[in-house]
Amino acid sequence: MRIGKVGGRAVLVTANGSIDIERASTGRFPADVDGLYECWDELRDWTASGTFGDEFVVTGDLEMPIGTARQVFAVGANYADHIAEAGAQTPELPMIFTKFPTCLVGPEASVALPTGKVDWEVELVAVIGRTAHRVAVDEAWSYVAALTVGQDLTERPLQLKGGRAPQFSLGKSFPGFGPIGPWLVSVDEFADPDDLAIECTVTGELMQKSRTSELIFSVPELIAYLSESCSLLPGDLVFTGTPAGVGVFRTPRRYLEPGDVIESSIEGIGTLVTRIESGPAYAGREVLANHVQ
Repeated sequence: MRIGKVGGRAVLVTANGSIDIERASTGRFPADVDGLYECWDELRDWTASGTFGDEFVVTGDLEMPIGTARQVFAVGANYADHIAEAGAQTPELPMIFTKFPTCLVGPEASVALPTGKVDWEVELVAVIGRTAHRVAVDEAWSYVAALTVGQDLTERPLQLKGGRAPQFSLGKSFPGFGPIGPWLVSVDEFADPDDLAIECTVTGELMQKSRTSELIFSVPELIAYLSESCSLLPGDLVFTGTPAGVGVFRTPRRYLEPGDVIESSIEGIGTLVTRIESGPAYAGREVLANHVQ
């Protein structure tokens, strides 16, 4: 099933349109996405067996397809080709940072550039469906409600500022720097959720192309690793890393410019579109201006 949000209400995305879940189920399921995780399996069974009339179709743009993400985890250096282009060493353990939830936006978002050195990163995002703590790898997929497409936008100078203590989370958490969508796809929809084609274009030019089977640490391994230290909560997000092809490692380097359109696609999910526009001057611009040339 595909779950989205229109007008602040959870919808089932179908070929015939977006179905208001609460109304079509006559109140059996809630209108908010957060409330759906508690009855996710029941909802999946209902959507598989139900037929819905036109009276439950709602119109409007799809919004960010989640409710409240209390924790947003992200993983760096998790594709071998990305490590190679960076000239880095393969990590022994997942490299974890966070994107602050205020950076999250939905499909078709317009994101303002804080500086002229903002980079793109397409990522598979796992949406946690039930509380996970000390989860075994072979059980980890059962804790994932759905998958979606994510873009981990990055202001490179701030990300790398500080030398041995870089500011990954700050550099990746400007407003709009966490687009996700266009909807959530339940894990049962995938023949093999560990092997999905993933790619990203910027204004029509193919920049990244890989498969999620190339992840160094798979989704189950990441969930097992994260849950060993802290509890993962329903609605939490895990950005799983990006393949090669980002702008900072190109020759010459390329960064996003006003007017660029980022289209990120993952097999079995769909395409997430983000539009780039100019933004107000960032207070740290002069400090960071020469940090990444």
